[in-house]
Amino acid sequence: MSKRDYYEVLGVNRNASEADLKKAYRRAAQKHHPDRNPDDRESEGKFKECKEAYEVLSDSRKRAAYDQFGHAGVDPSMGGGGYGAAGAGASFSDIFGDVFGDIFGGGRGGAGGQRVYRGSDLRYNLELSLEDAVAGTSVKIRVPTQVTCNECGGSGARKGSSPTTCSTCGGHGQVRMQQGFFSLQQTCPRCHGKGTMISDPCPKCHGQGRVEERRTLSVKVPAGVDTGDRIRLAGEGEAGESGGPPGDLYVQIQVKQHPIFVRDENNLYCEVPIGFVTAALGGELEVPTLTGRVSLKIPPETQTGRMFRVRGKGVKPVRGGPVGDLICKVSVETPVNLSRKQKEILQAFAGEMDEGGSRHSPQTHSWLDGVKKFFDSMKM
Repeated sequence: MSKRDYYEVLGVNRNASEADLKKAYRRAAQKHHPDRNPDDRESEGKFKECKEAYEVLSDSRKRAAYDQFGHAGVDPSMGGGGYGAAGAGASFSDIFGDVFGDIFGGGRGGAGGQRVYRGSDLRYNLELSLEDAVAGTSVKIRVPTQVTCNECGGSGARKGSSPTTCSTCGGHGQVRMQQGFFSLQQTCPRCHGKGTMISDPCPKCHGQGRVEERRTLSVKVPAGVDTGDRIRLAGEGEAGESGGPPGDLYVQIQVKQHPIFVRDENNLYCEVPIGFVTAALGGELEVPTLTGRVSLKIPPETQTGRMFRVRGKGVKPVRGGPVGDLICKVSVETPVNLSRKQKEILQAFAGEMDEGGSRHSPQTHSWLDGVKKFFDSMKM
């Protein structure tokens, strides 16, 4: 029985691109796959037919031979060039894996067929003072990492030699066990997924292609960063295996506790103790900010817990926006270590206050009135 034209089987023209071939094969293979058509001999035959057509046309050498000599150019049994088309025992997953390799993580080979892998990302914890976090700074850090071996250029093979294709997996890094129409894919036990073997390893990296090194890097910290922010340094992570691209370095910011200020988003908070006399009569005092000192006016009769806002003395957001404020919380300090004379003065002062009644201490008298009413209600 004569075979159908491979281009006709896949439904493509003779100048179809590799992408067109893959798309056509995927569509045909999914339609006729035995799992979707159990006990359907016709679908099984069409599936094998399109699989055979794709294997030939996706190989540039086989395709050239087929275009020139037809089926005779790729089928040894017909006395042709001997490239060999897929037989009845060919694995469906071998070809399907080539079509969908990118979807399921199959990597492309590097130089000489060697599989390459992207390096790991690294994390570095950077502690900053509040002043540096708010103003921005530039710091140098030392990072232990894996870098490409300069002796072998990352190949892992001794200078002047190169890795050889693994004979077990044929350079794929994976081996398959076939059971009917199903196959189990696993990492090649010989090359451990690399697809290549190194018979003469580099003496510096011992065949790893990477060596450990501590690098000094300069990190520019933008103004306004806060705990939890990350700075990404592209390409400063670990070197990739077999000459693959490096990973990234992520600098994790941690702002140290400050003795005076507490940050809440873009605002700074601080507690300002004031004396008894200043709270009663009012006054003026200097309070610190991250850029210097400012004068804070305390009005007469100020109570503990009152908040004063100093605008524009907070933090400028790292992603833009208005500068936050400094918020000062007043705490009235009770005098301690009083002398006899000071105590006498205060006792005389207390007597004068009692004569004024609730006029001088409205909160105290309001609270006492509330307590009295509470106990009176309990007697009823």
